[in-house]
Amino acid sequence: MYNRCSSTKAKLTVNKINIIIPVYNEADNIGELLNYLLALNIPAKDIIIIDGGSRDDTMEVAKKFDVQLIESDQKSRAKQMNAGAKIATQNILYFLHADTYPPKDFLKFILDAYNNGIESGCFRLKFDFNHWFLNVNAWFTRFNLNRFRFGDQSLFVSKKVFDRIKGFNENMILLEDQEIIKRIRRHSKFIVFKSHVTTSARKYLKFGVFRLQCMFYYIYTLYALGFSQQSLVKQYRKLK
Repeated sequence: MYNRCSSTKAKLTVNKINIIIPVYNEADNIGELLNYLLALNIPAKDIIIIDGGSRDDTMEVAKKFDVQLIESDQKSRAKQMNAGAKIATQNILYFLHADTYPPKDFLKFILDAYNNGIESGCFRLKFDFNHWFLNVNAWFTRFNLNRFRFGDQSLFVSKKVFDRIKGFNENMILLEDQEIIKRIRRHSKFIVFKSHVTTSARKYLKFGVFRLQCMFYYIYTLYALGFSQQSLVKQYRKLK
């Protein structure tokens, strides 16, 4: 556990964070998220959007905000996030999904941890749809174990540690978030904050709560057993 620093110190160091958001066909979500972040007095220049070749109006929406934009013709979350980290200039990188909302005081949580020598971590998870099975799954994210880490929980890591481990593994098509955390832990203490991010349950509503979660469990089990990314993708597409 760490001692929380004063809010004054957090405000003085707020510009140490770059928020990196990979997007693909997120026209319906990215504008609302950016409005939310900018309302928290986060400098627009510290927000980096990396588009993976969206076919909707994602980039048109994002261009209405004074954030940094990178366009890519390839949809690959690992490559997109690495591209964002490459142009980041601050000491801390915060990776966030376009349909996930961090708590309003997330900057203070991250900066307090960083100023106390903790260089990586994430938040607990909460869904925007009340379903007992989703609530149970979200409850387990309080435990600081890799098997309970999900990309929707967001991720902060110091740029020093991120560069040392050479970023996300671009050969990873699925579970790139869990893979990088394994490597991050070798170089930094990893913390799970008591507060939570709120993420969209849209995919669960589309495919079915039980069906989608069981699919995730199955894919993770194959990953843990050492199956190749090609095999995981094949199974994922078959299950969808």
